[in-house]
Amino acid sequence: MNFALRTAAAVLLLGAASPALADIKIGATVSETGPASSLGDPEAKTLRMLVEEINAAGGVLGEKIELVAYDDAGDPNKARTFATRLIEDDEVVAIIGGSTTGTTMSIMQVVADAEIPFISLAGAIEIVDPVQQWTFKTPHTDRMACAKIFENMKAAGVTKIGMISGSDGFGASMHKQCLQIIGDYGIEVLIDETYGPNDADMTPQLTNIRGKEGVQAILNAGFGQGPAIVTRNYGQLGIKTPLYQSHGVASKAFIELAGPASNGVKLPGTAILVANLLKQDDPQYAVVSAYKKAYEEKTGSPASTFGGYAHDALRLLVDSIGRAGKAEPAAIRDAIEQTKGFVGVTGVVNMSATDHLGLDLTAFRMLEIKDGDWALAQ
Repeated sequence: MNFALRTAAAVLLLGAASPALADIKIGATVSETGPASSLGDPEAKTLRMLVEEINAAGGVLGEKIELVAYDDAGDPNKARTFATRLIEDDEVVAIIGGSTTGTTMSIMQVVADAEIPFISLAGAIEIVDPVQQWTFKTPHTDRMACAKIFENMKAAGVTKIGMISGSDGFGASMHKQCLQIIGDYGIEVLIDETYGPNDADMTPQLTNIRGKEGVQAILNAGFGQGPAIVTRNYGQLGIKTPLYQSHGVASKAFIELAGPASNGVKLPGTAILVANLLKQDDPQYAVVSAYKKAYEEKTGSPASTFGGYAHDALRLLVDSIGRAGKAEPAAIRDAIEQTKGFVGVTGVVNMSATDHLGLDLTAFRMLEIKDGDWALAQ
């Protein structure tokens, strides 16, 4: 069987020798292709790999997992259609996906109406604030990313910055969240620029920021190819002002796209990016090391933050099914919400009725790119 998600309409039955052996249906719609493929591709590969691992170890509740997966290519309309299909036609008990904020938001009402638990893989705080009964997520919020960045800036004595943000769902949300809390850190935005998701040159915006007197650092709120272009243009213009990026670019693919100009860039990221630097007494050491080793041996590609989000979503879901004692949507939802002390690749998760993320700022590591690789920021 070919397990690649080759077309948007391809349904995959993963991790089982035959449909008869796959008893618990879990759905997924991720952006394996399209503009968010740097997020969705490692997510899809991770889900396939973990289903094989879990089924080989006996499954959950003595039953195999059947993963029914679609590639929405980053299109919110496709994501909504696939979520509906997963529920009505495929009869899944839960859904993982929404690689982007846009695709996630399009899925949320569908799962709420059908009362199916959904674990999002996207970053915006609006996904879990206010809390939606049937929606959870594994990535840190954009608001948390802003806080981690501003903590680092404040420690470095930065009080005045320039911002450049993508106008897509993630960029707009992070921009909004950063502006809401920046005053708490004694930092002021002197100039505020934006770019579109299809823009191929951000030199004009960066030239404006460079020309603004008093700017001590630059913050780029965005994900996908946009921040890589910003970073390359930043290097081409010879700007020396420190550049901060969001957790939306926390993968080796960003470093490769941005090239040498990425050296010195700082951003909040997860433990997976610095797995080789973790101490053995770090609570995430065993989980992060095992996932990194398995993923890289299976795919031949570096493990990334985004694959880690999918890892935590599926492991959390399977853990919740086991604790619920039955694979029924309402029971699974309740068990997810009751999660305490779940150690994942992204952090240690403690959910509640008022917190459908369950992570705090300690789950973020402040990173710096050095010599084309990740290092802990000073």
